[in-house]
Amino acid sequence: AVNLVESGGGSVQAGGSLRLSCAASGIGISDRCMGWFRTTPGMQHEGVATILSSTRRENYADSVKGRFTLSLDNAKNIMYLQMNSLTPEDTGMYYCATGGGAICYSDSWSIWQFFKYGGPGTQVTVSS
Repeated sequence: AVNLVESGGGSVQAGGSLRLSCAASGIGISDRCMGWFRTTPGMQHEGVATILSSTRRENYADSVKGRFTLSLDNAKNIMYLQMNSLTPEDTGMYYCATGGGAICYSDSWSIWQFFKYGGPGTQVTVSS
């Protein structure tokens, strides 16, 4: 069975940093589109960033460009999201997801429903 587990969330002040981790089991991440999404109460999943390891194709939402960085440890099957210069607008539940590699090259990269598997999420709270 495919299992994704997020960790690394927490509470920080504005301007601070966090690094989220997504540990995958039951599936290799090297040739899949791996991504992070976030939600706030009443809002749908917002695509934050995706990465395809085999081609280094990356996508970032405009709101996080220059602040968030994806990385992968293929040997450990873990994806990371380094989040710097956090603002209160980054507050939310962050989810890891994976789908077919082609998603990372399509306009659908930021759409939650196109990803087949997702984790339970980790909460990020940024205070002003």
